[in-house]
Amino acid sequence: MRLFVAVDMPESVQERLGMIACGLPGARWVPPEQLHLTLHFIGEVDGAMMRTIQEALGRITSPALQLCLQGVGVFPLRGKSPHTLWVGVEKSEALLALHRQIASALLSVGCELEQRKYAPHLTLARLKNAPAKRLNEFIGLHMPLLLPAVPVKRFRLYSSILGPKGAKHYVEQEYLLDDEQQ
Repeated sequence: MRLFVAVDMPESVQERLGMIACGLPGARWVPPEQLHLTLHFIGEVDGAMMRTIQEALGRITSPALQLCLQGVGVFPLRGKSPHTLWVGVEKSEALLALHRQIASALLSVGCELEQRKYAPHLTLARLKNAPAKRLNEFIGLHMPLLLPAVPVKRFRLYSSILGPKGAKHYVEQEYLLDDEQQ
């Protein structure tokens, strides 16, 4: 089972980002209902390990927080052809603290974590041979994007099944954040 930990986006964000998800050849847009902020990608695990991960994540105590979504960009930032179009997420101390707590919980049960630096973002589209001129125009048009603060009161453990039309995500467990600590 392929797992990741993420924060869902509210319907208002799904609708707003769904409105800009067009007009770029070579883009395979993420369905608005699947837009999420990945906190940690876990990868393939068996059922027993998934239960261990669920228990470890259940011990996390963290305050609710807010996300600031702004601007658009691509990965990789330089060098190779871009393969991911994203909306940026501000690296607030509260978000980074939650990211660290989840990392600690996952490491404590033997998960191997990605080594690359955490770059919080929402993937808008996967790119394949997107014309550079059109991509630059899209980024220029949407770079000023700034959405209202997004309250985060929970995170979820997801399983993911890859298919020819993209990934399908399934909620395995939900974890509430503490409103009183905000």
